[in-house]
Amino acid sequence: MRCPHCESENTKVIDTTHDSKGGIRRRRECEDCEQRFSTYERAILSTPMIIKRDDMREEFNREKLIRGIRIACAKRPVPAAEIERLAGEVESKLQKMSKLEIPSRVIGDLVINGLRDLDKIAYIRYAIVYLPLNNMNDILDEINRLLITEGE
Repeated sequence: MRCPHCESENTKVIDTTHDSKGGIRRRRECEDCEQRFSTYERAILSTPMIIKRDDMREEFNREKLIRGIRIACAKRPVPAAEIERLAGEVESKLQKMSKLEIPSRVIGDLVINGLRDLDKIAYIRYAIVYLPLNNMNDILDEINRLLITEGE
């Protein structure tokens, strides 16, 4: 592993921890400049091709998924670790489906269900784009459904 500070390849692992997201975090130290840094390792498993609404296909992109969740959670008290956790859950569920192609709707359903539990405002933001909420009455109906389920 190359040191990000001095570019030396003379580094050693100080500590290794297993992460709840299915990865390994390694704390490293450069033996030349003595700076410390962390690396994160995650297995790359095959993910399916995503079939978009217009029938185009594209590879699953974890960063694109995280970006969409972050937009919905903008200016909300949602920790970055929770966004990463949700993205990890979605990716894991896709991999467990063991299919070569999956409609984008499946990803949207997984995200919207995760956001409903994570943050109600982020859920509504995502729902406005993802669900067919075309007018204020549709949005109000969705908010009322959330309020009813929250009261139960």
